[in-house]
Amino acid sequence: MLLDTASLYFRAFYGVPDTMRAPDGTPVNAVRGLLDFISRLVEEYEPTHLACCWDNDWRPQWRVDLIPSYKAHRVEAEVPGGSDIEEVPDPLQVQIPIIIEVLNAFGIAIVGADGYEADDVIGTLATDAGMPVEIVTGDRDLFQLVADAPDTGLSVRVLYTARGVGRHERVTEAVVREKYDVNASQYADFATLRGDNSDGLPGVAGVGEKTAATLLNRFGTIAGIRAAALDPDAELAPGPRRKILDAGPYLDVAPEVVAVARTIDLGAPDLALPATPHDPGALTELAGRWALESPIARLVNVLTDVAAT
Repeated sequence: MLLDTASLYFRAFYGVPDTMRAPDGTPVNAVRGLLDFISRLVEEYEPTHLACCWDNDWRPQWRVDLIPSYKAHRVEAEVPGGSDIEEVPDPLQVQIPIIIEVLNAFGIAIVGADGYEADDVIGTLATDAGMPVEIVTGDRDLFQLVADAPDTGLSVRVLYTARGVGRHERVTEAVVREKYDVNASQYADFATLRGDNSDGLPGVAGVGEKTAATLLNRFGTIAGIRAAALDPDAELAPGPRRKILDAGPYLDVAPEVVAVARTIDLGAPDLALPATPHDPGALTELAGRWALESPIARLVNVLTDVAAT
């Protein structure tokens, strides 16, 4: 099970009342919510391995170099030569170090890579994982990783949390095809053509989801679509042909931005789900300091129960 951690703690921050506070007044609603999400997911799916995937760089410079508008609307402050600062509410920002401390005390792996987003970490861990993979996220970009391989047991599903963790949707290849009329393997090209305002990706002007799906079903890939646009004998109407040709500079770079990295050197992190807390003393101290006794106790019990099955 691979968690898009920021996606989950943002959801917890906005979904759990901010009246949840530590004795010193520090808000802990995102911490409590994240721990409850992990408990719920581990209890339901009983994974043998779990990783909290991390945004070491939420807006990698190499993606910005290709498309300067990439996530630009979410930048609070620019950092020349470094990672720009993301616009994060202060009451959430103060909770992120607490989240890290608690996860470390549990012994739950936090995995990130400098110069890469959590999506890229997830893509790398999900590729050739040697076991079925569940990806927990509210980000549709990760639909590109979905793969059904029931005969080998190497399937990749997305547990899509857009409607909430408690009402998450299990996204398989069939679901992607039903929703978007493309194969999961075509989803990155589909998203490139359609664009995504939430990520600052303009897409191809005049090409929406329906046209993008029609083009991909006919020509297979963006490369195939571009080749058809250059071929006067190809069965491509003048309107879409002109739109694809006009978008040439964008299509030269956008596929690399949209595609999730799958070959990052992550070393060899221990992703085994802990049966008991790695540092019980630290966990007890953190529970008291931040008023997290209830969510921590619940997760301890869930880990013990899953290990016993």
